[in-house]
Amino acid sequence: MKLSPRSIGLIAAITTVLIWTSFIVIARASASHNLLPLDIGFLRILGASTVLLPWGWWLMRGPRQTGTATCSFLGLSPLPWRITAATGLFGGLLYAVLAYSGFFYAPALHASVLLPGSLPLWTSLLAMVILKDPISKNRAIGLACIVVGDVLVGGASLLKAFEGGEVWKGDVLFMSAAMCWGMYSVLVRRQGLNAIHATMAITAFACVTFVPIYGVSAWMGWIPSHLATAPLSELWFQAMFQGVGSVAISGITFNMMIRHYGPVRSTMITALVPGLSALGALAVLGEPMQLNVLAGLALVTCGILFGVRKA
Repeated sequence: MKLSPRSIGLIAAITTVLIWTSFIVIARASASHNLLPLDIGFLRILGASTVLLPWGWWLMRGPRQTGTATCSFLGLSPLPWRITAATGLFGGLLYAVLAYSGFFYAPALHASVLLPGSLPLWTSLLAMVILKDPISKNRAIGLACIVVGDVLVGGASLLKAFEGGEVWKGDVLFMSAAMCWGMYSVLVRRQGLNAIHATMAITAFACVTFVPIYGVSAWMGWIPSHLATAPLSELWFQAMFQGVGSVAISGITFNMMIRHYGPVRSTMITALVPGLSALGALAVLGEPMQLNVLAGLALVTCGILFGVRKA
């Protein structure tokens, strides 16, 4: 049965929001199991590579493909090596390592605010500097709400750092991860890249550079790793969800959602992620909702919605 464009857009939107929401809850839950942050990042790349790299290889060698001279990284990336390295460093490697490391210090409620919530802030600021993209009045008000919301969440944990608390480390890592993804988004926009090709490129970069170095280092015992001792079921789950789900499937569905709803409405749809992931942290992980986190969550959500309003 052939689905209508409206049905395809709706399915893509629901899938994207569910995966983005589950990413925060599952990544925080994974911190209490066996694997270390770099282990999860390693499995994320392996899982994504099993789907995206054969697909990219087939596209580059298909009968209708032209311009294959732009391939790089052993022919696995459909983009030139400079663009692949730049986008892969920020969107494929640093984002994953920083985000997963943050969940080992800070709760999922903080990630709900600081990861998807601060992404529009960093993207707008980086676009203003790199692309000379002006910030409208409405967007400036929305970004101000996001800044206040981030301060309410991150500032409280920073004050407790003087008492020996470590939650602030996770908050800083979340903000840094959001900044890296914002840089990746700006680079994609600056180069006019196809979203699926860009996703293939960042996977190829991480697979060629990070995977062999980390795999050998973990096997030789040069760096801490629990890959050898973790249950096979946990390894399989992380590779499938973090790699196939969070990278491959959500990358495709997000692109389909933008094609159907446009960037503004898509941003409004993804504004559901902070609130839904916070509810997931409450229901699944049993994390307590503090007043400053609730206020920060409300401000960040309002900031995202206000920032995409038409002038």
